[in-house]
Amino acid sequence: QEKRVQVSPPLTRGPSAFIPENEVMQANGLDERTNLLVEEYSTSGRLDNITQVMSIHTQYLESFLRSQFYMLRMDGPLPLPYRHYIAIMAAARHQCSYLINMHVDEFLKTGGIAEWLNGLEYIPQRLKNLNEINKLLAHRPWLITKEHIQKLVKTGENNWSLPELVHAVVLLAHYHALASFVFGSGINPERDPDTSNGVRLIAVNNFCVCDLANDNNIENASLTSSNFGIADSLSELEALMERMKRLQEDKEDEEASQEEMATRFEKEKKESLLVISGGICAFPVPFFDDEIVSTDVSRYIEDPGFGYKDFARRGEDHLPTFRAQDYTWENHGFSLVNRLYSDIGHLLDEKFRMVYNLTYNTMATHEDVDTTMLRRALFNYVHCMYGIRYDDYDYGEVNQLLERSLKVYIKTVTCYPERTTKRMYDSYWRQFKHSEKVHVNLLLMEARMQAELLYALRAITRHLT
Repeated sequence: QEKRVQVSPPLTRGPSAFIPENEVMQANGLDERTNLLVEEYSTSGRLDNITQVMSIHTQYLESFLRSQFYMLRMDGPLPLPYRHYIAIMAAARHQCSYLINMHVDEFLKTGGIAEWLNGLEYIPQRLKNLNEINKLLAHRPWLITKEHIQKLVKTGENNWSLPELVHAVVLLAHYHALASFVFGSGINPERDPDTSNGVRLIAVNNFCVCDLANDNNIENASLTSSNFGIADSLSELEALMERMKRLQEDKEDEEASQEEMATRFEKEKKESLLVISGGICAFPVPFFDDEIVSTDVSRYIEDPGFGYKDFARRGEDHLPTFRAQDYTWENHGFSLVNRLYSDIGHLLDEKFRMVYNLTYNTMATHEDVDTTMLRRALFNYVHCMYGIRYDDYDYGEVNQLLERSLKVYIKTVTCYPERTTKRMYDSYWRQFKHSEKVHVNLLLMEARMQAELLYALRAITRHLT
């Protein structure tokens, strides 16, 4: 009350406001393996809500926990309190109170100076110097240049060494992407034994006013499926299966020319601009609103009005397309990151591969389905929104496989995660299992993290050459 913080109690019991509790518990069951993983790799020492939802895909969870544990706990260029403070700065760009609360605790436990938690004006200048790259990475990574890197590594007594900077960039990208997962999966605040009602204070997220009134209530079943009947969603599933089959056959028949492929990418890139996040609502809340963002979050943010901006919009900020072939994770990013911050490259690479190749060969009620095409379309659509193009990919597939409500969801979760609502989550793939939607969120998270890293590492490479 003293701080005017609005409290939103969890909308449901369990780890997620979007996924029924019993589905999380049943999926792979919080089995022995998950508990062993948590004992070995948890940074908080407990099974938090993110881990519970991710445990639906235990194989992936292992890769995730290992890489996060390495970034936060193992030998590395940055002192432990710095690592958690950087996580707080990254999460604050998306007003992700869940992650901020978690890392405020960890920051203090690892010996962080409590005064720093009063806000950015209390932290050392060299940490403050990360504000610019944090902001760009979170919202417009295509603007990062070698000059940004030079400024950080050449600022006299407050300079960053390259290994420290790579560690910081990996943490920033990891926590921006993790905020996407938190909002995309409707992760509930942790229940806290130290507070009267068992729930942590948490700021209200930037939902549309109309959403706050009627949408983010899991009990409000009338809205959950946007009034679509089962027959509609079944035919939606059959239609998607049919399109996948047809694309596979077309592929075997003829290859599109390079020019045609380039044209299809540009078309998809432009069309992604027309996908309005939260397009369901006519009166979106401003990007940051003092009434809605608690002081607890705003104290960690510089330039709060700066957000994602479609890079190709009417010629402004129109940078050339980033051709993935010119700077790939496999051939360039991986070796640079591994050289400057040993072993993290291997851990990240394993995590990217794991999520990209993860499949149970099912789609909703269908078994023995090859979902490669669908996974690739999801991953590449995220990169397309960041201006990254793969020469060997036919972007016509994105249009065929991802229908509009799914594109709205992807764009929101990736670019404005704090605006994600339950209605958006419910509106796509209505016949699919929750475990499949969690897999979508894992793909979006990793695609986003990789896109941010590609831009940052390319800038560091240019600085070095």
